[in-house]
Amino acid sequence: ISVLFPTLLLLFLALFPGAFDCCTKISKEIPRRILRRVNRFEIQEADGPCHLEAVILYVRGKKLCVNPWIREVRKLMKKIKHKIHKSKPHVRKQRRVRITKKEEENS
Repeated sequence: ISVLFPTLLLLFLALFPGAFDCCTKISKEIPRRILRRVNRFEIQEADGPCHLEAVILYVRGKKLCVNPWIREVRKLMKKIKHKIHKSKPHVRKQRRVRITKKEEENS
């Protein structure tokens, strides 16, 4: 039994890696001051290993589980998605070279 339990535990962890990262409780309210500090979010669906629909908000490395039907949370999700889609990859601008009258005459 002492060998069987750790083996079964490792097998379970291999088959369901996200099982222990699921939200088990969700908050029905969230203060606006916290919503302003959200870095990113994930959507937890009720299917699969997690049996609760939730939005996981990441604030300064902490994970908050909230009700996905809160109006402010839905607005935040749209805002963050819009910000992600609007952002462009960083392109290095070329340095502009000024052509002086002397250089034009020499060309």
